Amino acid sequence: MSEPRLEVNDGLGRRVIPIDKPTLTIGRRTESDVRLVGSDVSREHAEIAREDGHLVLRDRGSRYGTFVNGAPVTEHRLTHGDRVQFGRTGGAEVVFLTEAPLSASGTSSAGTGLGDIRQMATLLEGLRALGSGRVLDEVLVLVLDAAIGVTGAERGFIMLAGDDGALDLKLARARGRVTLPGNRFDTSRKIPEDVFATGELRVVADLLDGDLAQDHRGTVALGIRHVLCTPLRLVRYLDRPDMAPEAKAIGVLYLDSREKGQLLSAATRSALDTLANEAGVAIENARLYRATLEKAKIEHELRVAAEIQRSLLPEGRRDGAHFHAMGASLPSRSIGGDFFEYIDTDDGSIGVVVGDVAGKGPAAALLTAKIQGLFSAQVGGNSPATAMRLVNTGLLKRQVDARYATVFFATLSPDGALMYCNAGHNPPIVVSASGVRSLEGSGMPVGLFSGASYADEDTRLEPGDVLVVYSDGVTEALNLAGEEYGDARLAEVTTAHRAAPLDQLLQGIITSVQTFANGASQSDDVTVLVLRYLGPPAA
Repeated sequence: MSEPRLEVNDGLGRRVIPIDKPTLTIGRRTESDVRLVGSDVSREHAEIAREDGHLVLRDRGSRYGTFVNGAPVTEHRLTHGDRVQFGRTGGAEVVFLTEAPLSASGTSSAGTGLGDIRQMATLLEGLRALGSGRVLDEVLVLVLDAAIGVTGAERGFIMLAGDDGALDLKLARARGRVTLPGNRFDTSRKIPEDVFATGELRVVADLLDGDLAQDHRGTVALGIRHVLCTPLRLVRYLDRPDMAPEAKAIGVLYLDSREKGQLLSAATRSALDTLANEAGVAIENARLYRATLEKAKIEHELRVAAEIQRSLLPEGRRDGAHFHAMGASLPSRSIGGDFFEYIDTDDGSIGVVVGDVAGKGPAAALLTAKIQGLFSAQVGGNSPATAMRLVNTGLLKRQVDARYATVFFATLSPDGALMYCNAGHNPPIVVSASGVRSLEGSGMPVGLFSGASYADEDTRLEPGDVLVVYSDGVTEALNLAGEEYGDARLAEVTTAHRAAPLDQLLQGIITSVQTFANGASQSDDVTVLVLRYLGPPAA
């Protein structure tokens, strides 16, 4: 009786694997004892274990199941001639043998020949099936192991071109599916770079001939004499039949060996050229798949950040005995740099803050959260100007990416007194029955200079007056013709809605800006806060 073994025929080629250990792992992982390729093969698909003198096949919770002689199994005691299928499509032919090979099996433990058309077809089908469903590392391993198996080479290297066009070593493998560390590439880069530049396959029959020995002293010292290097190409077929397909080199496949074997034969070159074309498509698909995953991950993180930022903003509506207030902020990207906040002061006044951080994205969002926290901590019984100085000092102690912000902070007392401080922000407007006036006065943005000075300004609101605080994304909104929304339109729409309920007033401003933009892409966030003074509260 012969030793128990598996005869395998899949995209990696035809091979015989002895069952010479207590547990033999089977799956798509590179570290598996029996590594298979196929769209239905799980990373840890199955195992074969010795129990009571028998060999038992167990499915390890694979996605598409394990089948023996066509029947699904979770555990099966193997007998000679059992045909095992991993997944539904049966991309890998596996036969369990304990005696001489079955004549009906169609398999043989003899070495694979380059003329075996079926093997090459299976290999190429495996590469095509990879599509975008495999990550790049797995594709490179599959391509390199297949190339080494077809050519009989001792070592193989895949180098891919980066964005700058320079070749970068991605994977090094040796015969027997062994991964080599990157520093084991003991050969000159001259041949790979020449092949990549010319797009032509190159065969070196003997590195000792000509001038190559000097450039490949490390390789020659290992006894390696024979080299085959072919470009990896991405071929695009155009729609017009009269135009030739476009081919773009994306890297090289480099193979070398001590013995010539099949490495230098014409059949090997032809097979490897076909393989390189198929590999180019598989590698590019894997690259795109990886880029898609990374993009999806970033988009997910931005969505989470946007949700967190929205949760840090207060409820839009805030009502008190002497005021009604409402705010809204519409970011131009997933996360923005505008914010608004309500603050209750010690003397019964209501404080309102609107800010606009320079820049966009995560850094701006972090700074908005920090400024909101600083205002909540620093206001207390301080005047707006004093609070602004404290916030400025706090920002300069822990700057976020050298960012700064424009901020408007005002407190409205029950008797209608409005005290405010403007740190480089757009001047708010007060809309009353007698017209519209702008609250001028400005200091430096916070987070720029430690010695910046800030001053308190004051005015008085009458019952029914409305304070409108906004970011520059409102007045600087652009339409398709490149015109700005401007201060005049803001004053006009606010006047028209002055006496309307506060939610209608706020929505009227935002709708007016959106209607003016008419779908034009905006580069800045739109933030508006409206505050209506109701008059002194009843005793």
